[in-house]
Amino acid sequence: MSEMITADLVDLDLSAETKEAAARALAERMVTLGRVTDLDGFLADVAAREAQMPTGLDGGIGIPHCRSVHVTEPTLGFGRSAAGIDFGAPDGPADLIFLIAAPAGADDAHLTILSSLARQLMNAEFTSALRAVDDAAAAAALIRGDESPAAAASTASEGTESTDGSKNSVAVSAAASADTATGTTTDTTDTTDTTAGTGASGERPFRIVAVTSCPTGIAHTYMAAESLENAGREAGVEVVVETQGSAGFTRLDPAVIAAADGVIFAHDVPVRDKDRFAGKPTVDVGVKAGINKPTELITEVRGKAARGEVSAGSAPGTPVERSGDSAEGYGTKLRKWLMSGVSYMVPFVAAGGLLIALGFAIGGYKINKAPSVMDHFMWLQADSWGALFFQIGVVSFGFLVPVLAGYIAYGMADRPGLVPGFVGGAISLTINAGFLGGLAAGLIAGGVVIGIQKVKIPAALRGIMPVVVIPLISAAIVGFLMFVVIGKPIASAQKGMTDWLNGLTGTNAVLLGALLGLMMCFDLGGPVNKVAYTFATAGIAVASPSDSAMKIMAAVMAAGMVPPLAMALATTVRGKLFTATERENGKAAWVLGASFISEGAIPFAAADPLRVIPSAMVGGAVTGSLSMAFGATLRAPHGGIFVVPLIGNPFLYLIAIAAGVCVTTALVVVLKGMRKQAPEGTGAGVADTAIATKVDSKEPVAA
Repeated sequence: MSEMITADLVDLDLSAETKEAAARALAERMVTLGRVTDLDGFLADVAAREAQMPTGLDGGIGIPHCRSVHVTEPTLGFGRSAAGIDFGAPDGPADLIFLIAAPAGADDAHLTILSSLARQLMNAEFTSALRAVDDAAAAAALIRGDESPAAAASTASEGTESTDGSKNSVAVSAAASADTATGTTTDTTDTTDTTAGTGASGERPFRIVAVTSCPTGIAHTYMAAESLENAGREAGVEVVVETQGSAGFTRLDPAVIAAADGVIFAHDVPVRDKDRFAGKPTVDVGVKAGINKPTELITEVRGKAARGEVSAGSAPGTPVERSGDSAEGYGTKLRKWLMSGVSYMVPFVAAGGLLIALGFAIGGYKINKAPSVMDHFMWLQADSWGALFFQIGVVSFGFLVPVLAGYIAYGMADRPGLVPGFVGGAISLTINAGFLGGLAAGLIAGGVVIGIQKVKIPAALRGIMPVVVIPLISAAIVGFLMFVVIGKPIASAQKGMTDWLNGLTGTNAVLLGALLGLMMCFDLGGPVNKVAYTFATAGIAVASPSDSAMKIMAAVMAAGMVPPLAMALATTVRGKLFTATERENGKAAWVLGASFISEGAIPFAAADPLRVIPSAMVGGAVTGSLSMAFGATLRAPHGGIFVVPLIGNPFLYLIAIAAGVCVTTALVVVLKGMRKQAPEGTGAGVADTAIATKVDSKEPVAA
């Protein structure tokens, strides 16, 4: 904190009457010291942050703050107002005003210090000392932590009040049982350091896990955490908080979450990886409620637990958000990094592929030779519209490899990995290294950024590391490696694979179709399914895909339609083998399967994975091999039966799908008929349910 606040940044007689004037008065001190380069620009950023949510807090505290490109280094200004200034707090004006100025690229170390200040503001001893101090240098020392607030607080204790005596009572009640600001368990994964301990009767105390977050992640996030923890100690409740702030966050240990009796979300931005907390009593509120009403939130979640109210599961977040704990093996991490890139790439594939296919459908197969629609576009000519859709689709496809590489690097190194990842992916296209080059570029970019982040950097450079130094060095290294070292070998490998695919005929093509069909039906949207789908879409992600690439795409989509269609048919022809719920799911599975949405089969696989999944794989293999044998082709990466007009040999293609559906249906019916049928309306057994949990946790199918 020593570099963030000095006596020159303290005004113990702040005369401003409005929050705008207060921010300006403190910001002018920052300008004088060279901490802010553009006063009006910075104040505009402060006002924009204030518009998102008032920054006044109970207890007479105002914390206007923002990230701004006009800030040269993290800076803190402090003002004390005798009259009080309205910052929108429920209990009235603030007399302690902290203006927090963070650079747009503030590093984690500085943000961690600012978060510590935010926690201190929940400490009554700290705020009382600030109200009693009569020297700017002493106030700065208190805020920096150079001087303990205990002495100042004891001097002013015997009934000493601030300019508004009601302010201290709020802070005192919030921190009555807190010894110091350092006696708190925050966003760690340590399950042994529980301040509450056990109750007098020896029973285990009620346990709560919480997540706090705010738009800028600088102040409210950490103040809410401190407030919840203080209230938990008062109530004899164990509270462990995960703060999702600007300095990043450490996920709570899964064992801590599993042992929790309730969950509190105090947030103004989406909670990352929210599905971890599903199935527990949950209170979901804004971050200011976590600061101002922690006791009420704890009471509410305990009430929900007593009534047995639990939250439903939520959709999984991005692969980056599901990166898991640090104990995962490198194989697991690698898979998640690759899936991160694939998940962000798939929407470009779908948009670009369908637009290209639509262009061909409207303008014919020579539409790829049409001139640019910038120079020649006739509103009433179908060919012009076909050319327009085709050319938009080609541009969309141009993002595939850079997005793949960029978000693989993002999965490894978060935002600093984006620049070298995108640069490496673009170079891969330039040197014709294709998707193999994109994969390599993404992994290299992520590794380079992780390596740079481990180097100890002088404090003076930390502020510009994320926005200047890391992008510059990492992009240069990745570019050098892609252009000079590994680019040419990868491009040769890409060409060799393309030539091999183009040469596939006869038995080899049929075997490839069977393999792709097995993969598409193995995990219904999981990693294996995505590998097959990405392999297929990579082949058609060009303006003029080869005949072999279009055959592969057709086989993959056909096989992906089999599981839900087969389950729908099975529930129709032998409904007694399925529960009432499964029969209802079967009705929806008709539409899902016809649309190439494999998730339609997940409820069935979850209830009976040992019978459904192998049956689906056999049917998928049959469909994939027949599609390849029939020579069916497909230019679109998605669409199901709705893109049949774009399929080569559509009649035989539909026969291949029907054959696979019939095979899977027959196998499911036979296998289910061999078991002792469960009573009507019951679900799967314990063993099947345990397996089903893994199946049902897979991501939605990419296609």
